[in-house]
Amino acid sequence: MRSRSRVVAVVSVAVTLAIVLVVIFKLGRGPQESSRGLDLAPHISSFVAGLDAERPYRSPNVAERRAGADGFTALLDRGEATGSRLDELGFSVHDGVDSATGRGYTLVMNEPESERAWGVYLIDRSAPPSIVVEIPHPNSDLRTEQMGLSYFRMVPGAVLLMAGAHRRAGTQADVAHRENSMFHAIATELAERGYGQIQLHGFHDSSQPGKDIVLSTGAAEVDDMALGVADRLTAAGFALCHAWTESCRGLEGDTNVQGKMAAAKRTAFVHIEVSSTIRADERGREAVVSALVAARAARY
Repeated sequence: MRSRSRVVAVVSVAVTLAIVLVVIFKLGRGPQESSRGLDLAPHISSFVAGLDAERPYRSPNVAERRAGADGFTALLDRGEATGSRLDELGFSVHDGVDSATGRGYTLVMNEPESERAWGVYLIDRSAPPSIVVEIPHPNSDLRTEQMGLSYFRMVPGAVLLMAGAHRRAGTQADVAHRENSMFHAIATELAERGYGQIQLHGFHDSSQPGKDIVLSTGAAEVDDMALGVADRLTAAGFALCHAWTESCRGLEGDTNVQGKMAAAKRTAFVHIEVSSTIRADERGREAVVSALVAARAARY
């Protein structure tokens, strides 16, 4: 009986050690090293679902914004996740493969449950950087993060910028109207390189009855990019309010700080407000994104 007990004990210990080793091995590899890749959609959705107005937030100071912008652009140029400046600011940086597209990416994400809620940034590694898609109000303008990720997946070389806090967190977390944010600092660096910006927002149907989308360029000039987007969205059957020719009941985005910055730098900026009905419908969201992608493809 004693011999039998010893055998059982030894087997139990061996099994436990094996389980522990498997867990350690998986944790050590991390999501970026999975041979099957990582589906970014639930990863992003989980992050966004945790954002609310009660979470802490503070604006980065001038030195932190400079370090973050420098760290991100160095990461953009270097092509690998080795940004110590970003680490020091509380960001995690991971290289991986999106299982939905098979394309490589770099994911930069702020630390959870921290006042340094300074954003989530994605770089597509399959082509040189070319266009920036922005989500300034995650979990407020609902499902805009899903639209942003869809655009990111459809356009090789896209860079996605998403705020790391709910717009009502703290007192200065609305990055579309605050220049003292990491989001704006990085957007500025990308605009200086000449990359156009597409920024996605949402509105309640009652705010603009009879319209599916409000399209504007904020304070920036109306250019071929905006006109092409308008043509494609109209062709897709959406009812548009064109902010450059008509009043859109306060949804024109002319106080948007990224739009003002783009105007100063003479780079493209398209501000898109999508109705709650369209955003609630998967086919509607994908039709909007497909039109945006088609408009870009027609320019190149």
